[in-house]
Amino acid sequence: MTDSAESAAGGDRDRDYIQSIERGFAVLLAFDASRPNPTLAELAAVTELSRPAVRRILLTLQRLGYVTGAGGRWSLTPRVLSIGQHYTASHSLADTAMPHLLHIVETVHESASLGVLDGADVVYAARVPVRRIMSINVSVGTRIPAYATSMGRVLLAWAGPDVVRSVVAQSDFDSHLTPTTVSSGAELERELDVVRRQGYALTAQELEVGLISVAAPVRDANGVVVGALACSTSSARATPDAFESEVAHFLVDVAADFSADLGARH
Repeated sequence: MTDSAESAAGGDRDRDYIQSIERGFAVLLAFDASRPNPTLAELAAVTELSRPAVRRILLTLQRLGYVTGAGGRWSLTPRVLSIGQHYTASHSLADTAMPHLLHIVETVHESASLGVLDGADVVYAARVPVRRIMSINVSVGTRIPAYATSMGRVLLAWAGPDVVRSVVAQSDFDSHLTPTTVSSGAELERELDVVRRQGYALTAQELEVGLISVAAPVRDANGVVVGALACSTSSARATPDAFESEVAHFLVDVAADFSADLGARH
């Protein structure tokens, strides 16, 4: 493609890009645990949009039923949940995962999850918990940093190099989640090599002190890794070596059965 053709293609993409939609999602995503009821000024500061622009977006979202405002503060409405429900309804991955997650929980007696990669994060797409939980608040839709988690490492191990580089660039290795969290992109790359060789990922006290997790890849009919099955426990109940010995190969087998349900060949 010539420079002029590339420029034209880029121009076409720019013309197709609707900035107002991007800004609307930026405002929606600015609501989080630290800002459940932000003011217009707080939203403008977080999104780096002007106050008039944020005001117009909020009033539009309010008319559509996605936000509500009172006393100068704004909050999301339950209608926002319908967006995730549309994803679930149009993707069979989470539904297909449920019997496999239940099988893991019934066999190991620990929580089981399905995660998918979204940017530099893993998003929980499905989960079957046990009564014992860690301090981290985990539910469907929860986002966790991919670099510090077993699910993230499984998803990155079989992702393209561009995806890995992008996640490394976006990851805050200086956040010091725990004393044992990987602290650089180079260290993460070495961990990904281990995951590829053994066919699963084990993390011990990297996302949270006391949390041990094993994850295995789920593949679609084309052999592409589309998700990660994980099972987690606490260091109070098992050592990393013992949990790996008990769970890892079992989880790989369950993930293979899950993949077969998606059309993958053994």
